[in-house]
Amino acid sequence: STISACETGGQWQRTLGLFAGMLHNDCCPISYNSTISACEKGGQWQRALGLFIGMQQIELLPNVISYNSTISACEKGGQWQRALGLFIGMQQIELLPNVISYNSTISACE
Repeated sequence: STISACETGGQWQRTLGLFAGMLHNDCCPISYNSTISACEKGGQWQRALGLFIGMQQIELLPNVISYNSTISACEKGGQWQRALGLFIGMQQIELLPNVISYNSTISACE
């Protein structure tokens, strides 16, 4: 998808613009995940967290990728408490963390 291409290219602003245009149509977790990841790569932890929260507000269930990208964004933004909270939240909804989940959370807390 175009969003994934922009995310890979480090163009978080363009990714957000494309994503905003999609909100009027059916938006899927993959689009959210790509946009969150683009924000993470662009050092935009607040935007990544906002998208993650917005995803839940429209009743899209975040998956491991959603959590990992948001945890990583918080890690890069020096937000260890938020990263740890997200990690704990994964387990509370019985979503199994993977190696990336553990590594990002550990890195955030160092």
